[in-house]
Amino acid sequence: GYRCFKAIMFLSGLLLGSGVIFALCYKEQVLETQLSVEASAGIALGIGALCGLVTLLLRSVGLFAMGLQLGLLLAAAALLAAEPLGRPQSAWVPAGGALALALLCALLALHWQKVLTVLATAVLGAAALVACADYALEALALVLYVSERLRLAPPRPLCWPAWALLAAWPALSVLGILLQWKLTAHGFSHSDARSSLRRRQLRLLRARQREAKRRPAAPEGSYRHKVPRGAGD
Repeated sequence: GYRCFKAIMFLSGLLLGSGVIFALCYKEQVLETQLSVEASAGIALGIGALCGLVTLLLRSVGLFAMGLQLGLLLAAAALLAAEPLGRPQSAWVPAGGALALALLCALLALHWQKVLTVLATAVLGAAALVACADYALEALALVLYVSERLRLAPPRPLCWPAWALLAAWPALSVLGILLQWKLTAHGFSHSDARSSLRRRQLRLLRARQREAKRRPAAPEGSYRHKVPRGAGD
């Protein structure tokens, strides 16, 4: 959760970078050759690890990437919830809405860092648990259903376990938010950890300066070189 802030920053870049690169490598031809799933996954993990290092070292980039992922997940949830009301005629409508919501969440994550980090980790963690359970029970039927709805393709009918998993996503998200807000993230701030490190370094520097001032000064003639006498002196 929020207490593992640096791990969250790394995972945000890893997931975003590897997901985008895997989609590009698997769907498009690279060097006029169609890559296999294993090769695409290897390339995606390598580039995703580099993106994770960038988001780990640059906190603002990590927060922006985390906000993008939160916005995309919220856009997918909104599209699924709005399905009974009607289906959009063009695929640009959900794509534009998802992009706008992702950018909004990314900018909000830069402003309200702790709140959006708690919210994003809870939603992303719940989505990961639901996806793993869907893979074990329904062979990714729910994930395929969501992807078909995002592409405005005719979706396949779902069984009741998939609907139960879909209903568990918001419940797990709320549970994750409550656990972090009341337990793991309570009284902890990543900015306080950085400021405390700076204060410790400043205290250490001042202690060294005081110790250097307390040292006795060397005698004036101790560093004078003795001039050797000549043979005729």
